[in-house]
Amino acid sequence: MDVLVLCIDRDDDLGRKAGIKSPVVGREENLNAALALGLADPEESDTNTIFGGLKIYDEISAERSVEIATITGDEKVGLSADRKLAEQLEQLIESLDPKSVIVVSDGAEDEAILPIIQSRIKVDGVRRILVKQNPSIESTYYLLKQVFTDPKISHTIFIPPGLALLMFSIFYLLNYPNGAIIAITGSVGLYLLFRGLGLDDFLDETKKTLRGSLYAGKISFVTYILAGMLIIIATIQGIANVWYSYKGPIWYGYLTLLMLFINASVWWYVAAGICANVGKLIDMHLEGIKDPRTYSYPFFLFATGLIFWGASIVILANFTQDFSMSPLSSIQYFAVCAMGAMATALLGIKLKSYIAKRNGTGGELIKEGVQTKC
Repeated sequence: MDVLVLCIDRDDDLGRKAGIKSPVVGREENLNAALALGLADPEESDTNTIFGGLKIYDEISAERSVEIATITGDEKVGLSADRKLAEQLEQLIESLDPKSVIVVSDGAEDEAILPIIQSRIKVDGVRRILVKQNPSIESTYYLLKQVFTDPKISHTIFIPPGLALLMFSIFYLLNYPNGAIIAITGSVGLYLLFRGLGLDDFLDETKKTLRGSLYAGKISFVTYILAGMLIIIATIQGIANVWYSYKGPIWYGYLTLLMLFINASVWWYVAAGICANVGKLIDMHLEGIKDPRTYSYPFFLFATGLIFWGASIVILANFTQDFSMSPLSSIQYFAVCAMGAMATALLGIKLKSYIAKRNGTGGELIKEGVQTKC
């Protein structure tokens, strides 16, 4: 046989609606199947697919040896449908031994199986049977379905309106509709900032790291959880400090509020970073991994905390009246913090160099006897 006209019904409308098992082979059998499906559901586009295949069969049957067959997938579409379609195609190739096929479908969804067909037999052509009154409706639907099932796109499109509706309903329920505008703009703005800064990718990586640490039984799982709690405490401390100042009798400006947040929370954040690093150091020691760079991280975190702490004290001393330190004293304090930060950073570098020389790595990473340049 030269050509097999192959009609595709990926979601198995033929089986579900007309009760016909596939593959359906032969002109009369496909004609009866199309009539049965059309009577079961006159609006079903797969009926047109089979009729289109029959038309192609009649056009080329006078010139070439041809057969027509219809194969169906599964209602859930996806991989299960593709597997069933591939099995039926292999049965047809084995029993009919065609040299090539002409694929007939009703849209882009059915044509998704085209690479599977091409991997098994030569494809002479593809014919898409579309209803003339609405030629692109199914392809458009399939395209939108594929777009909305992509997590990155669906999160960007659906979450902001969802947040807005949720905030509005909550504040309307509390009989405070005026606060809904502030809540909606704030929540949507935070979400867009969250996505724009790529924090969603950071959270995904954090979840993978936590899951891997848990499954591997590492101490870093506990220290990461502790670091997360410290971050929550730091954020609450900072927000509470800002809130008390915001509700106070004197308004000092947004820069002062930011410095109040830093002043109240910075050491909690530093403690969280050091805690996470300590867990990583313990795991590396237990696994026989030697990376001198890791030992310097706590020193740099502490130095960074000193700089932010000192800078916040200078600004608060100069722009608030009830701060416990005078402007001149705050500058001196900041100078001490800066020198302490530099000394701490240098100590971290010295420790890193000392450990590298002691291990003979020269700043390289060693794991189980394998040496890798960093």
